[in-house]
Amino acid sequence: MVTVEILDGGLGTSLQDQYGVNFDSTTTPLWSTHLLVSDPATLQACQKDFVTAGADVLLTATYQVSPEGFGRTKTAEFPNGIPREAIGRYLETAVDCAEKANAPKGGARIALSLGPYGACMIPGQEYSGAYDAEHDSEETLYNWHLDRLRLFLSSEGDLLSRLQYVAFETLPRLDEVRAVRRAIRDSGIKAPFWIACVFPREDSLLPDGSSIEQVVHAAVDPMENGLSPWGIGINCTKLHKLSGLLEQFGEGVSAAISQGEISVPPVLVLYPDGTNGEVYNTTTQVWEKPAGSTVGGGRDDRAWEVQLAEVVRKVGQDGPFETVLVGGCCKATSQDIKRLREQFHQ
Repeated sequence: MVTVEILDGGLGTSLQDQYGVNFDSTTTPLWSTHLLVSDPATLQACQKDFVTAGADVLLTATYQVSPEGFGRTKTAEFPNGIPREAIGRYLETAVDCAEKANAPKGGARIALSLGPYGACMIPGQEYSGAYDAEHDSEETLYNWHLDRLRLFLSSEGDLLSRLQYVAFETLPRLDEVRAVRRAIRDSGIKAPFWIACVFPREDSLLPDGSSIEQVVHAAVDPMENGLSPWGIGINCTKLHKLSGLLEQFGEGVSAAISQGEISVPPVLVLYPDGTNGEVYNTTTQVWEKPAGSTVGGGRDDRAWEVQLAEVVRKVGQDGPFETVLVGGCCKATSQDIKRLREQFHQ
């Protein structure tokens, strides 16, 4: 029987929908990370909602952290943009907010949220993987991710020791999967980490055209002096696609075990979109619901948590995975997470 743990939901969309926070690339280029600068109290309250809902793992508000994003963020203190040497204080705020949201008796473990390079572009390109020429190779992506990890390592407050996981999320490219593995190895960070990819296409391929078999191999193949990921999986992907994708993930992991690449399966990390058919338009920067769409992209009228729980149970029956960390991404609210948890405690 598979062990199930609960991850939190969509932080940015919850801040928008539940707390009335507005984001746009001009005034808030850091998106949800902007609240580390402007309003940590509201951020903490939103994260507290997920802890109260029963999340076992809580992600920090650092998905869009980058020197470029802070450099585009103007404040009264930094009218020309926040310089690199000042970023550390905001990273400490991110960990402080997560810890305070988890207090006084919260049992959640904290994961450092790190999006792909494409999440820091304007407009965002995590769903396309269409990066600029300066970040269009494994080597340049490795350097970018390593530099970002070093921002946390150089910050005061010994931040990494206060975190239980590092989460590389919404990766749209195979070379970026390899790049983040190299970056965390060369950073010296020893925390367990997971790699979650995004599958927005109609088929089962990454945005760059890579297959799931290639993704699994890139994620778990032995790396000299490198650690295997604690978890691999899928995030920010439509719910109706999961069954087919997970069947291929299971086949890839089973093959890696049989070939001796890994001895035990990684944790399956699974946090699909919580949308009712809405699609994010990176040009208009709003969620748009195509005409005629219904729950689950028009394919299933049951509640989001019911569908997702069914997928998880099927994984436990059919796949090699022994543990699933399951939650929600965009549009998944704290109430969705509460109801998801209840699915496994009935």
